Amino acid sequence: MPVQSAHYLKPEVLRLPPGTSESPSYQRRHTLPASEFRCLTPEDAVSVFEIEREAFISVSGTCPLYLEEIRHFLTLCPELSLGWFEEGRLVAFIIGSLWDEERLSQESLTLHRPGGRTAHLHVLAVHRTFRQQGKGSILLWRYLYHLGSQPTVRRAVLMCEDALVPFYEKLGFQAVGPCAATAGSLTFTELQCPLRGRACLRRNSGC
Repeated sequence: MPVQSAHYLKPEVLRLPPGTSESPSYQRRHTLPASEFRCLTPEDAVSVFEIEREAFISVSGTCPLYLEEIRHFLTLCPELSLGWFEEGRLVAFIIGSLWDEERLSQESLTLHRPGGRTAHLHVLAVHRTFRQQGKGSILLWRYLYHLGSQPTVRRAVLMCEDALVPFYEKLGFQAVGPCAATAGSLTFTELQCPLRGRACLRRNSGC
């Protein structure tokens, strides 16, 4: 799957009616902040890890992916990642890989199986400055739409702590039971989301 499958989505500049003066101050007030969604590259790995480290280590003492693992997945399958950039700054991201079994296992935490039809979402994280703004939900919706445009990917799966299950269920995931993979003493629930028809969905919120 080529890297070119990434979606580059930028808000449109609001235009004045013909004949109306467009002064710089007017443009600044009515131009949306530059916002871009694109697949990540190995060059983004450090920025990704800085966000992830703050989001996870401060809470649970561990990270879903460490720096070398991030570089590993962004080298092997960058088309299964998605970053949200505002004015060139990474503010949120998702990293995934392909898996070829019905359920996740301990091996699935570090492997990319190119022949798989399941996208395993390893991590979703939002920069601390941009939390509580709904960015996680918007990014995940965009990511599922992105996956839906890839014909070989049939579903998305992830594992999370019980407290986060309702968040993912609101976005179309369904719990399938306890996950076989663990991280230290932490245990997780496994969830899945079918992608059939996802690429045809339209979002009316304007996000």
